[in-house]
Amino acid sequence: MADEGLRPIIVKRIKKSGGGHHGGAWKIAYADFVTAMMAFFLLMWLLGSTTKGNLQGIADYFSTPLKVAMAGGSGSGDATSVIKGGGKDMTRIDGQQKKGENLTPTKSLNLKDAEAELERQEMNRLKSLKERIEEAIDSIPSLRQYKNQLLLDITSEGLRIQIVDEKNRPMFALSKADLQPYTKLILHEIAKTLNDIPNRISLSGHTDATPYSSGEKSYSNWELSSDRANASRRELIAGGMEEAKMLRVVGLSSAVLFDQKDPLNPINRRISIIVMNKKTEDSITKANRTLDVVSEATAKQTVENGVNPSVAAQPAPLAATPAGAQK
Repeated sequence: MADEGLRPIIVKRIKKSGGGHHGGAWKIAYADFVTAMMAFFLLMWLLGSTTKGNLQGIADYFSTPLKVAMAGGSGSGDATSVIKGGGKDMTRIDGQQKKGENLTPTKSLNLKDAEAELERQEMNRLKSLKERIEEAIDSIPSLRQYKNQLLLDITSEGLRIQIVDEKNRPMFALSKADLQPYTKLILHEIAKTLNDIPNRISLSGHTDATPYSSGEKSYSNWELSSDRANASRRELIAGGMEEAKMLRVVGLSSAVLFDQKDPLNPINRRISIIVMNKKTEDSITKANRTLDVVSEATAKQTVENGVNPSVAAQPAPLAATPAGAQK
């Protein structure tokens, strides 16, 4: 019995191997495969959602990353680039900017506001010209006595300067286009001021409603008003006005009376000089342009824009021999 108490106790440990010949290594390989697939699909998504320009920028960045980052260009620093960094702004707040690039924000111009500003500046020029002519009339003694015959005002066409007849002081010889000496003096003084602004000139002649004895068949108020307007044009040029500034010379007979209540009033006999604004000048220079209307929509647009392709400036008729009426 004593020997049995001294017998050694043997503990057997059984080592179990449930993984077979490869153990758990397949789990690591599978995790690496899933990670690679996720990276591949992420890359495909990026390539599919990126524009052609950005793709080129990405390619440039990976081919020469230091050059793109230091020198700028269409690449990684662009604010639209998928990849952050590069350029001068690493946070993509401003995006990549080339050296010497103008950082001043571009102003957007409103066409209507610009046109209104141009009209305002033009109106100021015409008002300034009106004031200079009025000062010249007051300061030159030879003109001051004809102040009542010089009428200046601003109209929708521009600055209008009218030289009108008085009962005992006509501008022209009776029934002729021969200017009186004081009329030449007035036109010479006006001519000196017209070159100060770029606006072009329209000149029209007017008569009263007194008819010629021969009526409208031969030499009439139409021919007389045209001849007087052309004589005034020649005198303005002789006084120093540039010939190219004259755009229109017309004779209107008694069609546009100054005194509507009294067609025979001497004040209806006048010369009207208009320093035209841009709008009036364009309406004259564009009058002879043709427009081919090819559809109803085009015709509607033409009417809305106020273009009349049939309008053409017709010169007033000129004739040779005056009759004996008093004008």
